[in-house]
Amino acid sequence: MLLTVVIPTLNAADVLPATLAALRDEVARAGAVKGLQVPDIEVVISDGGSDDGTATIAGGLGARVVTAAKGRGSQLRAGAAVARGEWLLFLHADTRLAQGWAARVAGFVANPANLGQAAAFRFRLDDDRPWARRLEAFVERRSRWLALPTGHQGLLIGRTFYDSLGGYPDLPSMEDVDMIGRIGSERLRVLPIAAVTSAARYQGEGWFKRMMHDALCVGLWLAGVPATRVARLHR
Repeated sequence: MLLTVVIPTLNAADVLPATLAALRDEVARAGAVKGLQVPDIEVVISDGGSDDGTATIAGGLGARVVTAAKGRGSQLRAGAAVARGEWLLFLHADTRLAQGWAARVAGFVANPANLGQAAAFRFRLDDDRPWARRLEAFVERRSRWLALPTGHQGLLIGRTFYDSLGGYPDLPSMEDVDMIGRIGSERLRVLPIAAVTSAARYQGEGWFKRMMHDALCVGLWLAGVPATRVARLHR
């Protein structure tokens, strides 16, 4: 079984090495556990025109690198197009999966009933402040009550199922919300493994301001506002 990890990047030289190391270290650790069948992995970096050496760093760390038009939707789509795995794991460049993810993923993909299912992970931030815990609780409720995890929680999905849904849309924003909507709540699970994401954007822009800004963008998209207009606000 081959699992392809697709990571869209744009000037991610500072964070990408840690993300790739977390992936490979956990696969090696899980593979050493007797009786545990862990999928082989390939990593595809879909770069949107970085000028900080991201592509060179990724290639040096053993990842396949493809170039795509700038924009997470188009980059995810381009990465998936060259993926060779029977299963796909979409992950942001600043998100590291916590220890134990490989075993959980192995169990999920080994179950034939999950061929028409998808999974995300639990949202966590690399910050110890109370605002980080508040935001995590907010996203936890969003994931549980609305079945609407964020892109920072990753997405694990079988290749055949992904293709049947039409793949990620080539949208300038809200590509994750659109994809989750097509999967549907009854076909989505949140695995009890943390996806630890950088809190830098919240620290820089203000916790409450950024949280409300993101919620507004999602609300506008769900209300039918075109992705181009939402993207302008999102930026």
